[in-house]
Amino acid sequence: MDYILWIVIAVVVLCVLYIVLTYNKLIKLNNDTKEGFATMDVYLKKRWDLIPNIIEVVKGYAKHEKDTLKEVVEIRNSVKSYDKLSNEQKIKTNEQITGEITKLMALVESYPDLKANKNFLSLQQSLSEVEDEIAQSRKYYNAVVRNYNNKVEMIPSNIVAKMLGYKSKTMFEANESERKNGKVEI
Repeated sequence: MDYILWIVIAVVVLCVLYIVLTYNKLIKLNNDTKEGFATMDVYLKKRWDLIPNIIEVVKGYAKHEKDTLKEVVEIRNSVKSYDKLSNEQKIKTNEQITGEITKLMALVESYPDLKANKNFLSLQQSLSEVEDEIAQSRKYYNAVVRNYNNKVEMIPSNIVAKMLGYKSKTMFEANESERKNGKVEI
């Protein structure tokens, strides 16, 4: 009878220990995802702030290309304050912005004077650097989200995660314009 009590105590202690260890791992992974998004968000905000300057430079050269410029401006202006968006809203808005910036840069190819403009070249270089930084931070963010989601979704840690209210997070995925192959003409 005495050994049954010790077995029950040992099982309870092991269960509690497992729950505590899993909880701590979930906290660490959740914090990693927050850090990953915050890092990426810095670069997304940088790009967000470059857009009005690019639009102003392009406006002077591409007066009859109102639709493309209007789309970029409308997306940017539809958001009252970038800092107040949720992470999900930031991801969605930046996917839209990426598509419109791709169209805008394709439009620039039709304007040799614009392509030679020093202000535009400087902005284009800055945008290119920011896009590279976004790509790198996306990779990191998606890696930590994958690790977090594995812990939240895999047995037996998913039981603890569900009890504590942890849910899977969304990865930052390429949008349709980024998935399409660029057309190369010779």
